[in-house]
Amino acid sequence: MIIFITGGARSGKSKYAQEIALSLSSTPVYVATAKHWGGDFEDRIQRHQNDRSGTWTNFETEKEVSALLLQNRVVVIDCVTLWLTNFFVEYKNDIDKSLAAFKKEIDSLYAIDATLLIVSNELGMGLHAETEVGRKFTDLQGWANQYAAAKAAKVVLMVSGIPITIKDVK
Repeated sequence: MIIFITGGARSGKSKYAQEIALSLSSTPVYVATAKHWGGDFEDRIQRHQNDRSGTWTNFETEKEVSALLLQNRVVVIDCVTLWLTNFFVEYKNDIDKSLAAFKKEIDSLYAIDATLLIVSNELGMGLHAETEVGRKFTDLQGWANQYAAAKAAKVVLMVSGIPITIKDVK
């Protein structure tokens, strides 16, 4: 089952996903999709790591999340934006190739018997990107979010730390 959690920057997405995971399992899994870019990004990674107790199993992977041993686990995948960035860089800003690779991963994850809490960002709700590559990535993010949300049993929009359920298939 996929629970898709989306929202703006600092809306409480990751915290909410982690709370749900801990309510469902005493030994949840956290999958970080961030590439280590250095600089202040390392501080962001450290802050996320500090938010989790020792009960978590942690994995780091930039693209092949479906290759991890996630069967019968409760898993937080954080986040789609960074995951997509890795495909976007690999495929030299090619939206079609990046989206196809992401969809293949989502389809593979969908087939796994697990509870997957997938965290993403709503980039299209912010300012219009100034650059062509920024606009391409915003489009990619929007299409990726639509695809993941369509596969999800539940979709939650986070606004100012408040979860708003926008889809719940029982």
